[in-house]
Amino acid sequence: MEVNVGIDFFTIMEFVVPIFFIAIVGIILFIIIMGVKQWSHNNKQPRLHVNAALISKRSEVSGGGADHSSSTWYYATFQFESGDRMEFTVSGRDYGLLAEGDVGELVFQGTRYHGFTRKQNDHEPAATNRSLS
Repeated sequence: MEVNVGIDFFTIMEFVVPIFFIAIVGIILFIIIMGVKQWSHNNKQPRLHVNAALISKRSEVSGGGADHSSSTWYYATFQFESGDRMEFTVSGRDYGLLAEGDVGELVFQGTRYHGFTRKQNDHEPAATNRSLS
């Protein structure tokens, strides 16, 4: 009579694989729900037009490498007259048109950037940057 005291790999996998599958599906559902919640929150907010200064720009690149594509996200941080600051995700086009130190009218809704119109200095031509989103 033989006694098997070892761990049976296949028996363990019967429990581990479903747990990982449920965890991955749970994470995906959580991300989707949080995205819909943020989208809904932004839609309920009023579209604000406020005076602001662009104080910082940054970009974030992920991916890339030998034969892989990369993705780039662009961000702009604005400071309001009250001293509060907000960072927004902006398009690559808007990122290129914005310059740190620009002062003008920022249009946003919740955390959604809608555009920025730079105020004209006495010695500079007017520049407008409006996003269609």
